[in-house]
Amino acid sequence: MSMDQQKFRELVLYIAQKCMNHQKYGITKTNKILFFSDFIAFAKLGKSITGADYFKLPKGPAPRQMKPILAEMTAHGELALAPQRVFTHTQQRPTALREPDLSLFSGEEIAIVDQVIELLKDKYAEEVSDLSHYYLGWQLVEDRETIPYGSVYWRVTKKEDITERDIRIGDEIAKQYNLSSE
Repeated sequence: MSMDQQKFRELVLYIAQKCMNHQKYGITKTNKILFFSDFIAFAKLGKSITGADYFKLPKGPAPRQMKPILAEMTAHGELALAPQRVFTHTQQRPTALREPDLSLFSGEEIAIVDQVIELLKDKYAEEVSDLSHYYLGWQLVEDRETIPYGSVYWRVTKKEDITERDIRIGDEIAKQYNLSSE
């Protein structure tokens, strides 16, 4: 699966626009909204929304391409990152500077994103990061390693319980339905 950069950019703008009045919104929450939306879409629709490559960071999954794409978007005047003080730290708050092009998305895709936004809107970034740590795919890869989309099919409760066979089966199911993240 390859990343659709245009869909990714438009989805970042959409999320920023939808969350602009949320007090607890910043770049960390953007990362998690993108992650949950892409992985839920993969499980429900058979493909992710953006095809982004997510990797494990200490504060949870993040799109590997996020920093360079945000830099491009700010340089082109599509997005602004405004520092916002939250308790003892400063977070970067994305602000859409233009309307997102929603014609690239299906109604189902936008509905998934809206549901994720609704579920996470009242949570602080730390709470959303903690929530993402329950995702088995994040738990089972090493730091900075890619989280496979096929991990949505893994069904164990602890890292110690997963076997190479479980990983192969998850990947085979994904390939069987043409859902491979490769």
